[in-house]
Amino acid sequence: MLDKISKVKKTVSKQVVSKVNKNKKKLVEKNPVEEENLIIALDIGTEFVKALIGRLDQSTSEIEIIGMGRKRQSLSDMQAGAISDIAAVVDNCDQALAQAEEQAGVSGRRAVIGIAGELVKGTTNTLKVLRRDPSQLIDSIEMEKIILLVQDRAKEIAKKQLSIETGGREVDVKLVNSALVGIEIDGYPITNPLGFQGKEVVIQLYTAFAPLVHIGALEKTALELDLDLLTVAAEPFAVSRAVLGNKISQNFSAILVDVGGGTTDIAVINDGGVQGTKMFGIGGRAFTKGIEKDLSVSYEMAEALKIGLSTQKIPVSKRPIIETIVNKTATTWISGIELALSEFDMLDHLPYRMFLCGGGSSLEVLANKLEGTDWYKNLPFTHKPTIHLIRPEQVDGIIDKTGRVKDHTFITAMGLLRIASDTLEFAGDEEEPAKVTLKDRIDKMMGA
Repeated sequence: MLDKISKVKKTVSKQVVSKVNKNKKKLVEKNPVEEENLIIALDIGTEFVKALIGRLDQSTSEIEIIGMGRKRQSLSDMQAGAISDIAAVVDNCDQALAQAEEQAGVSGRRAVIGIAGELVKGTTNTLKVLRRDPSQLIDSIEMEKIILLVQDRAKEIAKKQLSIETGGREVDVKLVNSALVGIEIDGYPITNPLGFQGKEVVIQLYTAFAPLVHIGALEKTALELDLDLLTVAAEPFAVSRAVLGNKISQNFSAILVDVGGGTTDIAVINDGGVQGTKMFGIGGRAFTKGIEKDLSVSYEMAEALKIGLSTQKIPVSKRPIIETIVNKTATTWISGIELALSEFDMLDHLPYRMFLCGGGSSLEVLANKLEGTDWYKNLPFTHKPTIHLIRPEQVDGIIDKTGRVKDHTFITAMGLLRIASDTLEFAGDEEEPAKVTLKDRIDKMMGA
């Protein structure tokens, strides 16, 4: 039996490599030019794979999107935001990349891939350090030790959470993103602690960890696609990078909600820092499956009926029953939002601005539920939340030259481009170290 399984695995692997190499050969024939300043964002969603090719101006950090591709995934390719069929996902990614490269007229290799799913854990941890010699000046070596200590503690917390959620099994995890939220020395907020003295250093650090098995699947996908993987990034963190951009405002606070096909990802930004990210397993497909089950129709028909609610392309007589089914799932989704936000108990109050993105947020019922019900009453909001869709033109420093990145479904991929830029900019920081703060260094190094 094991020999048969081994043979099947080898056959599938050979088919994947053969198919990818065949497609890559075609791309090389079409697009022989490979530019040094190209970056690729690969948003491997439950419903769609989206590929963006960007041209980075490292002097200004601005990015021009010059190629876009998209390919729908099959039902069995992904489960709750995680890859379940590597061979199929590789093929889908290859087709999306082929579209983007054909449009761009060039090919790139350096890529950032997003990771999502309920088992991706992102939180902000606070560490208080009492220094032995308060009169000694703080240097970069001391700060790096403190950062590593926070990350180690956060990793243990993430492993314990995953162990509980997976029935007591020990899960290996890997850091995917980390960003400095804030530093205080003896109670005073500091943007760059180097050269300061003091007894007590308090540091807040956002960290996101993901199961090693999921990261391994993405690394394998990149390998099969012959991509130079810069990093794997938590998708809610990518959305926050898209919204924050280069001109980070210390006064910016918001709740970002990315509704994908299999999951809903939430990021809370407070005073310009990512306070944490949460994910739960209800996305656009849950609404489709509700219609499929209650009306006893095919999944394809259920998807068409769901989309028809927003596009007004279904008979008026059918709307009430479909709306009833969708509203039932939306009520469960709202409960997930409320539960996720209740876990941000480190904040005195939650930001009242909510920004939605992702394909699932196209369902009007979601915004209607957020705006028209009192779900927020038991949460620490100072105002009734205002609901907005994030538009591509609102993303700072990224310009679409293709005319095809038109709506809120591409925000995550645009954020992945920004993370790719962060990674490459840090690599060049040694040329002008005086212009780079410790916060910049840590954000770019750990967040990439």
